[in-house]
Amino acid sequence: MSTQIRHDWKKEEIQAIYDQPLLELVYQAATVHREFHKPSEIQVCTLLSVKTGGCPEDCSYCGQAARYHTDIKVQALLPTEKVLEHAQKAKDGGSSRFCMAAAWREVRDNKDFDRVIEMVKGVNDLGLEVCCTLGMLTEEQAIRLQEAGLYAYNHNLDTSESYYDEIISTRKFDQRLDTINNVRKAGITVCSGGIIGLGESNADRVSMLLTLATMPVHPESVPVNALARVKGTPLENNPKVPIWDMVRMIATARIVMPASIVRLSAGRIEMTEEEQAWCFMAGANSIFTGERETLLVTPNPGLSEDMQMFQNLGLKPLVKENKSACSVV
Repeated sequence: MSTQIRHDWKKEEIQAIYDQPLLELVYQAATVHREFHKPSEIQVCTLLSVKTGGCPEDCSYCGQAARYHTDIKVQALLPTEKVLEHAQKAKDGGSSRFCMAAAWREVRDNKDFDRVIEMVKGVNDLGLEVCCTLGMLTEEQAIRLQEAGLYAYNHNLDTSESYYDEIISTRKFDQRLDTINNVRKAGITVCSGGIIGLGESNADRVSMLLTLATMPVHPESVPVNALARVKGTPLENNPKVPIWDMVRMIATARIVMPASIVRLSAGRIEMTEEEQAWCFMAGANSIFTGERETLLVTPNPGLSEDMQMFQNLGLKPLVKENKSACSVV
C-alpha cells in the first residue's frame, strides 16, 4: 500500500483536501478506498432505538430532547426479548452489525443498565457485531459493556469544538472526548463522526475531521450524517444539505482516515439512488438499514429498497467471517 495511515494531520492539509475540485477529490478518495477496502462490499448495519425520547439534553437537532415539542413518542426501555427478535431479523436481512440506542444523557448504574448488559450478551450470542450508543460513559461502565461482548460504541462529536456550543449547552465537547477515551481504554472499538447541515462553516467540518483524524487510533467507524430536520426542533427550518457537500465530506474523511469504515448515515431518505452512488464512489462503505424504515426516529430507506440499490450498483453486503476490527456511528 502506498497510502500511509497518519495521525499528524494539520488543519491546513485537510482544508486543502476538502477544497479540491470535486471530481479530483472523489478520484483521490476512490483510489485510497481501493487500497484499504473492497469497493463492492458495503457493511449493512441496523440501528434500533431501545429507549426513545425524554432526553434532558438540548441538542438543537434532536427530536428526542424532552424540551422540544415534536411528534416523537416517549418509549421506555424495550424488553430484552423484543430487542433480540429485532436483532435476529436484522441478521436474517444481511446486517452484520446491530446497534442499540438509548436516549440518555449518560449511563447510570441501575437496573436499566443491567438490562442493556443482557441485551449486549444476547446480540453477541447471535454472532453480530454489537454496538451501543447510550450517552456519556465512565471507564468502569465501558469495561462492563466490553465484558458483556460489546464490539463498538457510538459517540459522535457532532460538530467542531468551536461550533459545539452553538448546538448544545448541556454538555461540553471535552466530555465527548472523555467518553471516547473511556471506550478505548476498555478495549471497545470506536464509532464517531458528526452531522453536517447544522449551520456550521466548511472550516468547522474540517476541524471536526481533524479531531477524529489526529486521535492516537482513528475511529474504526466514522458516520457522516446529513441533518434530519425534525419538526419542533430549533433547526427544523435549516436548508437541506446539498449532495455535493455530503460527497465532499465523505471523500475527505476517506482520505484522512483510510482504514476506517465511513458510514453514510442520516439523510439517505432525501437522496436519490444516483446521489448515494456518488457517496459510495467517494469512499462510503456502510449504511444503516432496517425493517421499520426508520433511523432511530427519522425516516430511512427500507431493506428491500437498499437491496435493490445494491443490485443496481453491483454492490453486496459485507459478510464478516469473524468479529475482527471493523476496518462505528
